[in-house]
Amino acid sequence: MKLSPVWRHPLHRGAAAVAMMMLACTALSAGATAPTVSLTAGTIAGNSSTEGDVALREFHGIPYAAPPVGALRWKPPQPVAPWSGVREAKRFGPRCMQRPIFSDMVFRSDGVSEDCLYLNVWTPAQATGNKLPVLVYFYGGGYVAGDASEPRYDGASMAAQGIVTVTVNYRLGVFGFLALPALAAESPQHAAGNYGLLDQNAALHWVRQNIARFGGDPAKITIGGESAGSMSVSALMASPLSREVIAGAIGESGALIAPLAPLSRAVAQQRGEKFMAQVGAGSLAALRAMPADALLQATADKSTPRFAPDVDGYFLTESPAVTFARGAQAAVPLLLGSNSQEGSYVGLLDGKAPTPANYRAALERLFGAQAPRALALYPGNDEEAVKRSGIALAGDMFIAHSTWRWMDLARHTGDAPVYFYYYDQPRPAKRHPAAGETADAGAVHSAEIEYALGNLDGNPVYAWTTDDRETSRMLQGYFAQFIKHGNPNGEGLPEWPAATESAGGLLRQTIDAHPHSAADNGAARQAFLQQFYASQPGAL
Repeated sequence: MKLSPVWRHPLHRGAAAVAMMMLACTALSAGATAPTVSLTAGTIAGNSSTEGDVALREFHGIPYAAPPVGALRWKPPQPVAPWSGVREAKRFGPRCMQRPIFSDMVFRSDGVSEDCLYLNVWTPAQATGNKLPVLVYFYGGGYVAGDASEPRYDGASMAAQGIVTVTVNYRLGVFGFLALPALAAESPQHAAGNYGLLDQNAALHWVRQNIARFGGDPAKITIGGESAGSMSVSALMASPLSREVIAGAIGESGALIAPLAPLSRAVAQQRGEKFMAQVGAGSLAALRAMPADALLQATADKSTPRFAPDVDGYFLTESPAVTFARGAQAAVPLLLGSNSQEGSYVGLLDGKAPTPANYRAALERLFGAQAPRALALYPGNDEEAVKRSGIALAGDMFIAHSTWRWMDLARHTGDAPVYFYYYDQPRPAKRHPAAGETADAGAVHSAEIEYALGNLDGNPVYAWTTDDRETSRMLQGYFAQFIKHGNPNGEGLPEWPAATESAGGLLRQTIDAHPHSAADNGAARQAFLQQFYASQPGAL
């Protein structure tokens, strides 16, 4: 999953912002006692902070499950062992095992480790007993990278809106999604794989049990995420283990639906056996005995199979598309959408010039006999049309189609409103662009995260403009209203109607500095891709 290269500053914060934060924390801590919370497993002590003029409490690195190491590697998450005394929760825990794949990821976490099942909580200082709404957010990164400590996911700005905000680490790659017949054989549910998704489910149940102690309402938990995090939200809505725990869902670009559908159990276990042979492990015990670093480095080999969610029979008893089609998903309000430039025509054309001939050849390679229909839906009669249609097609085939299918299934079978968006605010020019580098023409994959969570100032790479700040105010406002009320509409925000048929299309909200609703007329494109992917088994 390719993300845009951004955020080169190692601290991921401007110097002025860091200095102001340090001064604020110093002033708050002078003569003050660290805030404490008594959890089911023991007492933690966090930090006091401020966001604007709102006093907050922050707790970082809270264990929500036992370390998944040794005999617990490739096991569902187990309960945390209780502790005595007061445990410090002032630093982010380690991020889960991963290689440095995406250049836009900057971490505040304490290194990399298998011992990584930690979460973070931001809450208003006066939240105790208030039953505030809760946001539980899952990071993106293709299920191979990412971390809850990334500044773009920082929960302080949302907490200042009166929302108890939680970010969660979950296992990745071979540690999170390896499936083997031997793992299924030792499982009481005869399931293998999906350990990263089971981590998310465990975190949700931890939140349900503990969040009232932070001032949150356990009956008002909204889950959210971007990319792989958004795919996870769709899976959590479908899973029988989690769908009764949530009150709302937010998906930013991605669903566990074709072309990103989960693997079959058989294919997932075949991939696991191939990896086991690749690393020379003769048994599951030998595989568990291998150093974590050795397993991680083995995944860098280009011949290594991709580890991905599967229909394991436990977390997922069927593909989420089937669950949504029969209306068995969580019956909660859903807000979701994708960005205007999720993909690039450059990749679609394999670097060739954007000419009609090259474009036609690319579609013939992709769609074979169905290429004429693809050309009719994504026309490319001149260079500008090739670029425009190429961006649309590449974005649809990468992640926008799966998001659209999720939306369409939910609005047809769900018992709750669905709010659909099209995010179209390009990030501005970089403060220090490389030679010849220009600003994005559209909203690339992951570009909306800082806007939605109110974290523009945490990213010093871009020269944020008045329009960017207005877009962030609007988008964060929509998210906050949705988390609080199950409806994104509120004072000072342009009306956002639920997704309904209108003017020959489907109403959706375009999000930029001037949000507005309009009809999306792309249903024919999506129907074509749905039919195409139905003929392509094992797409992920």
